[in-house]
This record gives sequence, structure tokens and C-alpha cells, in this order.
Amino acid sequence: MRRRNKFILGGIATGMVAAGAAVGLGTAYAGREILKRLREGRLPGLESLGFEGEDLRGQTVFITGSSRGLGLALAEEFARQGCKLVLCARDEEELSRAREHVSRLGADVRTVACDVANQKEIERAIDEARREFGRIDVLVNNAGIIAVGPILTQKLEDFKEAMDVMFWGAVYPTLAVLPEMVERGSGRIVNITSIGGKVSVPHLVPYGCAKFAAVGFSEGLYAELKKYGIHVLTVVPGLMRTGSHLNAQFKGKHQKEYGWFALSATNPLFSISVERAARQIVHATRRRSPELAISWQAELLARAHGAAPELTLRALALVNHLLPGAEGASSEKKTGRESRSPLTRSPLTALGERAARRYNQTGETA
Repeated sequence: MRRRNKFILGGIATGMVAAGAAVGLGTAYAGREILKRLREGRLPGLESLGFEGEDLRGQTVFITGSSRGLGLALAEEFARQGCKLVLCARDEEELSRAREHVSRLGADVRTVACDVANQKEIERAIDEARREFGRIDVLVNNAGIIAVGPILTQKLEDFKEAMDVMFWGAVYPTLAVLPEMVERGSGRIVNITSIGGKVSVPHLVPYGCAKFAAVGFSEGLYAELKKYGIHVLTVVPGLMRTGSHLNAQFKGKHQKEYGWFALSATNPLFSISVERAARQIVHATRRRSPELAISWQAELLARAHGAAPELTLRALALVNHLLPGAEGASSEKKTGRESRSPLTRSPLTALGERAARRYNQTGETA
């Protein structure tokens, strides 16, 4: 009898543990889904509960690097919020296509061609935006370049170019809008950095250096400007399917370098859609979040590096052994579209190719 009772009690206990585990897993999954939808502002009734954030309708948003890729996706998302837009990039033809693309959403859109690495040009662009719309409410520092290749193929000019675009290209426009924001006691600055600004990744060293500087700039701004009523958001994305792999620059063994980068940046296991990233960024802007990490992979890597930097450095050194070597490699730069191979023209990169067509990376927008 005792044995039977023990057996029954054991079965009940096992069932309770199994049920508890099932409930725990279900709760964890539901919590993850709720958190994801909160980040993207996709839960019904959020606005009435105060989770949706502040209304941006009618505000003027100035976005650098907005003729294609993430910048163009952000322009779309801000347009859906009822914002007025100033698109800024170097190429006038790309800007014209981007303006037509965003105008379909009914937004009031202006474009200004300028090089963010040139202080006088960006100051002129900011002045033009003020003449058109009166003031700038939201500045999005998004302009960037990607240069991939072993460190032994990189020149001093590669480091300077990365810093000019992704560090000074954020500093110049920020300093240009700060006086008016401080004077009126309001404004938002959104800095698009990278997981490469938290963890330095092999074959992306110049890029990582510039992004580390951008993260430091952005975090310092947040601490200092909060008392003036100016909110600063530091965005730390992982890999996104923006189509930028086609216009990225590659050194070394071009096809092999492009191969690993393109397959990573277009694979849904490692990257997220640019539309989803844009929704998260605009939602975080509305909610005045101090930092936004995009993709669980990027967040996991940043946390792991913060907790055990020696371990992640050793792991990245092992990863580097799997990447193309520098022996016999070229220091010549080639774009992604010039470095394609049969593998990277295959269905494996289909999602990235679709994003490239949709977001003006191929000379046209869908």
C-alpha cells in the first residue's frame, strides 16, 4: 500500500512539475511576444495606456543617409506618423527617387544633397530645412558606410573615411541643431550606431572604430542634454536586411569577403527585416527610450561581451580563422555588386535582394 501511495504521489509530483514547466515555457514565450510587440508598438490599446509614446504628428524630421536602406525605411515610418521630412544624402538622383517613394504616403517631403562629412555642407542643409519648415524637431544621424576586409588590407584613409562619415557625420549635424533645441527646451536626436560599436568584429575594424566613437558620443549626449528637455536615443542594430550589402565596399579576396557578409546580412537566422527595425526605432523615439538594441542576436552578443569580454574576444579570434585570409589579398576596393559569385546570386540571398530593390539600393524603388 505504501509503495502504491508513493507511486501515486510520485506520479502527481511529476505531473505537477511537467505542468509547471509547460506553464513556464508558455509564459516565457507569451512574455517574449508581448515584449517584441511593445518594442514595435503593435499591441492594441497601447496608446490609451501610455505605452505608445508621444504623438509626432506635424513634427519635422531630418534624416541623414536617407536616400536608401534603413534611412529610407525610417523616412517611410516617420511619414506614417504624420511627420514632415527632410531627406539628406550625397546623390541627388537617389534622393529624387526616395522623395517620390515617400511622397506616396502623403508626407510633406523635402530633399537636400550634402556630404555629412563636410561641416559647411551639413550646416547649409540644416539651414535649408529651417527655411522650409521653421525648425527641426527630430534629427536622425543615420549616414554610414560599410568597408569589409582583413586589417592588413586597410589603409589609414579607410579609418579616416569611416570616422568622417559615421562619427563626424553625426557630430556636425548634432552641433548644428543643438542651439535651437536648447533654446526652446525640446527636441530629439536619434543616433544609429551598431553592435559593431559595442563589440569589435573581425574584418570590420575601421567600421567598428567609428561606431565605438558614435556610441560614446550618443551616450554622453543623453546624459548631458536630458536637463535641457532634449532626448537622445542610441540605436544599436545587429544585421538588418537593408540591401546595403550590394553597395558595401570590400577589400581582400573580394568574392569570398562579399560571400560571408552577404549571406549573413540577408539570412533571416542572423538578420531582421529593415521594416521591422524602422518600426522599433520610431517607436523607441516616441517613447523616449535611452537605448534600443535591435535583434536578440545583437543584444546577446553585447551582454556576453559586457559580462565576459575575454571569452568573447577569444571566440571572435576563432571566428576570424574561418574568414578569408589576407595572404595574396588585394587592397583595392570593390562594391558588393562587383564582387558577386554564383553562390551570392542564388536564392540564399533572395530576401536581401528584395530589400535592395525595395529600398533604392539598385537604382530603383519598388
